[in-house]
Amino acid sequence: MTKLRAMVLLLALSLGACMSAPSGSLDASASNIDAGAVYIIRHLQKAKGDDPALTSEGATNAQRLAAMLADTNITAVYATRTRRAMETGAPLAGQIGIAITPYDPRNPDALIAEVAAHNGSVLVVGHSNTVGDLVTRFGGNTAPELTEQDYGTLFMVDEAGNVREFAVE
Repeated sequence: MTKLRAMVLLLALSLGACMSAPSGSLDASASNIDAGAVYIIRHLQKAKGDDPALTSEGATNAQRLAAMLADTNITAVYATRTRRAMETGAPLAGQIGIAITPYDPRNPDALIAEVAAHNGSVLVVGHSNTVGDLVTRFGGNTAPELTEQDYGTLFMVDEAGNVREFAVE
């Protein structure tokens, strides 16, 4: 009977270790943080116009994003030159004391090469029509599909190509 109890306990512990953090929870002390991960997000909620700023909701979510990524060893923040993308990455860049590096979304190979030269994790701020491609170019084994209405999903691609999603909330 003692052997059976030990086996059940071992099985329960093993199953518990296999469980990952729920979507929306990014705990730096948990095993869901990868020191060389690439975090990719579409810019947050935007106003209307040619080169719009973030809405107040988008600005609040940019602050939440910075808080979520505070302990993830981010060494660089990349964003397209659009105002909304820069404003999405600005709170995190300011928090960790680095400048945002602009990138050309029409030249993803240059971005991939630049990110590869960094140690640590990076945040890349893209757009609804570029995030899926970026996830796969950074080695992700699945590509998300985003619409113009999708905001607030952070994708983490780890060094093994696993893609995890977190809600910025």
